[in-house]
Amino acid sequence: MKHNKEKKLHRITRHRRVRSKISGTSKIPRLSVFRSNKYIFAQIIDDGAGKTIVSSAVKSKAKAGLKGKKSDIAKSEGRMLAEKALEKGVKKVVFDRGGFKYQGRVKAFADGAREGGLKF
Repeated sequence: MKHNKEKKLHRITRHRRVRSKISGTSKIPRLSVFRSNKYIFAQIIDDGAGKTIVSSAVKSKAKAGLKGKKSDIAKSEGRMLAEKALEKGVKKVVFDRGGFKYQGRVKAFADGAREGGLKF
């Protein structure tokens, strides 16, 4: 249990370090990603106004009709978020990995968002 708390604290420290350098504007909002053990959540945020423009979360594979590995699901979710963002008029974003390493599901999500049409 102690190891998990330390691991979470290290991630939060990394996230604070990243957030001190990255912020979203109305022209170029921030794409924030959170990865849990089962799911991946993302939202596009305008930090100037303090509002979420678009959000995405697949909590049930069956409801979304997704099959495969978690990284495959993350990639398809990235594409879905990109489509929603393009409908709202967002084409360019700043990527906030949330203190997670840029590998695995976080990287797959980013690749899916790029394939969907977002630039970052």
